[in-house]
Amino acid sequence: MAQIKSRKHKNTVSMVALATALPLAAQVATAESNSVQLPTINVKAAAENNYKKEKVSSAKFTQPLLNTTQTVAVIPQAVLKEQNATTLTEALRNVPGVGTFSLGENGRMNTGDAVTMRGFDTANSIFIDGVRDLGNVTRDMFNYEQIEVFKGPAGTDNGRTAASGSINLSTKHAKLEDSNSATLGFGSDKYTRATADLNKKINETTALRVNMMGENADGIGRDGVENKKWALASSLGFGLGTDLRVFLDYLHTEQDNKLDGGIPTVGLNGFNANNSTNASIKSLAEYLNNHKVNTSNYYGAPEDFDDVSADMATARIEYDLSDKTKLTNTTRWGQTKHQYLTSFSGNAYTTTNPSDPTDGSSIQVSGSTNNSDTENKIMTNQTSLVTEFNTGTLQHTLSTGVEFTREDMKTFGWTGAITGTSSLYNPSGTVHSTLTRNKAADTKGRMDTSSIFAFDTVQLSPKFSVNAGIRLDHYKMQGYSSSASFSDDGNLFNWKAGALFKPTENGSLYANYAVQQQQPGTITGGDGIGNANIFAPSTSASSNNNLDFDPQQIETIEVGSKWEFFDNRLLLTGALFQTEVTKEIEKDDNGGYYQTGKKSVKGIELGAIGNINDYWKIIAGYTHQKTEIDNVAHVSSGSLTSADGSNNIPFTPSDAFTLWTTYTIDKWSIGSGARYNGEMKKSKDGNTVGPAVIPDYWVLDSMVSYQATPNIGVQLNINNLLDEDYIASINRGGLRYTAGAERNYRLTFNFKF
Repeated sequence: MAQIKSRKHKNTVSMVALATALPLAAQVATAESNSVQLPTINVKAAAENNYKKEKVSSAKFTQPLLNTTQTVAVIPQAVLKEQNATTLTEALRNVPGVGTFSLGENGRMNTGDAVTMRGFDTANSIFIDGVRDLGNVTRDMFNYEQIEVFKGPAGTDNGRTAASGSINLSTKHAKLEDSNSATLGFGSDKYTRATADLNKKINETTALRVNMMGENADGIGRDGVENKKWALASSLGFGLGTDLRVFLDYLHTEQDNKLDGGIPTVGLNGFNANNSTNASIKSLAEYLNNHKVNTSNYYGAPEDFDDVSADMATARIEYDLSDKTKLTNTTRWGQTKHQYLTSFSGNAYTTTNPSDPTDGSSIQVSGSTNNSDTENKIMTNQTSLVTEFNTGTLQHTLSTGVEFTREDMKTFGWTGAITGTSSLYNPSGTVHSTLTRNKAADTKGRMDTSSIFAFDTVQLSPKFSVNAGIRLDHYKMQGYSSSASFSDDGNLFNWKAGALFKPTENGSLYANYAVQQQQPGTITGGDGIGNANIFAPSTSASSNNNLDFDPQQIETIEVGSKWEFFDNRLLLTGALFQTEVTKEIEKDDNGGYYQTGKKSVKGIELGAIGNINDYWKIIAGYTHQKTEIDNVAHVSSGSLTSADGSNNIPFTPSDAFTLWTTYTIDKWSIGSGARYNGEMKKSKDGNTVGPAVIPDYWVLDSMVSYQATPNIGVQLNINNLLDEDYIASINRGGLRYTAGAERNYRLTFNFKF
């Protein structure tokens, strides 16, 4: 066996107060008009209920969200447009406790959508129309109808997934109408973006839809960081409006970026150079501990790059055998090529003026590089049958099917190097990076998976139902490098069961229990360290990915309630949950490793989405999480993985809150929102200089739009109104961090034609 590794502005309190008060003020003004004589105000063009969705797109979830015995958050396209959320990471700000909190290890970068949810890395549990999407890249939202976040048990639905759940992106498809729209946007830091959504009805049963996107922008408030991308998507639909429908979809994406390697954490609360064992660093401790670097500083090299090329072809057949039975078959081929080289600040601080340790202009910082060159491919065929039938007095809704998937991975070896040092407080591009081909480090691997699944919801009475799902996966892994090879195969059995009680038509109470397994070689860990690889088997006795170990077992229990109000236009949800991961690696006093450790996450989650009235819409959520690690070994850290010495799972906010609300008056729409992330612990490694804890923070956003004509509208988004200075993500060693985006704006012109 071989191991495969793959703030610059002043406060504008008056502007904030105005933006956040306007929706409420408009509501109050409407109420008071019943008792006070006021000038006539024509309130029209009521907002449609395009927030609240009745169901998710997956055929495995046959019940409405009101009757689904699991926490599912749906982010609709309307919210994405109002917030001008163009990436998956931006979209996920609408789900509390979900985000990209880890910048990576000391010598490794998290690129793309390295998402953490409920304490666990979810980067390899992202799906597009129910098919796994490979590669740790940044996904653009231009071609998606909605984002569906399934918290808790997802192994029965999808096979191997994170303990925290999964994320599904639902694609835009051709529809029987003539409709065309486009956007043109400008904003801070040279932001420019254009999109087009063109749908053409070819005949009574055929339509073509084409979506296009191009964007060019610098990193917000960041010198040297660049983001350039374009994409084209098409969907050709046949038999639309008939019993037999065929969709042929294609997506191509290109990205040419320069990654943000972060900035040194010197001067931040919790940074203490006195803890260093390096005499040179300790001699500069007083100055380093009290002087932050400018958040715009860039420590990369001019040779750095981040190139992505992705293609995805999908054929989907839907056949209504009857009004109660539907057969669906999906075939997909996908390929993602991703290569990058990035340079960033290191962990050594020196001075060219040792006689004056307070001379900040003389302090230099070392540099480091990280690089990767991967090619991921997937070929899958999924068939599902959904039907309704009765057995005596019991009503069944059954979803069953089979899936066959082949995933291929290649990594191409390169050795990155950096020359020179940077001025810590005034870097000026004095470092340079290089790549040297290293064919001996090439690897390739393959994962073949065959799956069969069944989900049944049984209506026992008008008020009570039960549901259950089972899934059996047979997998076979193979891998090769220049020095060794490995193979592994086995079966995984996942299942879940739930019960639902409906005291009224608009409310439900439920309980759910699920067990899923994760095979060694595919476990990415619980500290937010994203992995672009399909699998990463190990020969180390201290690794969960050692193929000699048993699969991890994940148990999740959830009890909750869901209610619809205001003529079923607003959905309120609440749940208590607990996830426990067992068969983690524990090290005993004699140096032996055993699968007796465990991690657990307990918490509460609340949500609201929909219309309060014809003009007022809201999406909101809150979560409180308590995490615990029991005797889990970690490299260089004994039995604990949090840097502050606690037994908490790192990169998991204790509390998180998100809110977005809009109010529509005639041709105007006004929106405001707030995001809160509570205190988080950083994972522990051998470095004791950097901060151990990520402080909590609030961010306020706002939006105003005006529909000048039925075909032309304009929208202004201002994000981070208070220009909050906060840590968005930090690396494991605590020596580099990404600062939250400073106050910025985006102006978008919307067209229909």
